[in-house]
Amino acid sequence: QVQLVESGGGLVQPGGSLRLSCVASGFIFSMNTMGWYRQAPGKERELVATITSGANTNYADSVKGRFTISRDNAWNTVTVYLQMNSLKSDDTAVYYCNAVVHPTAWGQGTQVTVSA
Repeated sequence: QVQLVESGGGLVQPGGSLRLSCVASGFIFSMNTMGWYRQAPGKERELVATITSGANTNYADSVKGRFTISRDNAWNTVTVYLQMNSLKSDDTAVYYCNAVVHPTAWGQGTQVTVSA
C-alpha cells in the first residue's frame, strides 16, 4: 500500500529551526528521487528540495543554505527528512513529500508557521 505521512511541523519564531519527517511506504519510493514540496496560502505548490536514491541533493534558491534534505532507505519504506534552519515568514506553508518523477496521491502534509 502506498502511503505518505508527514510530521514535525509547528509554530516557530523567525530564525528558528524545525525538522520535518516523511514516511513514504511503498516499494515505488525506494529507488525514486524524493522531494519536499510546500504550498503557501493562495500559491501554487512548489518543489523546494530533492534527494536521489544515491543521496544527491538539490534545492530551490529560496531555501539553499538553510534547508537540508536527507533520507533513510529500508525495504518498502523511505523516510525523508527536511532540516529547516534560519526560518523566515516566507517559509510559512503546508509541507508535503512525494516522489519527484511520478508523484503519487498526496499525504495530509504538515503545517509550518513562522511568526513572531
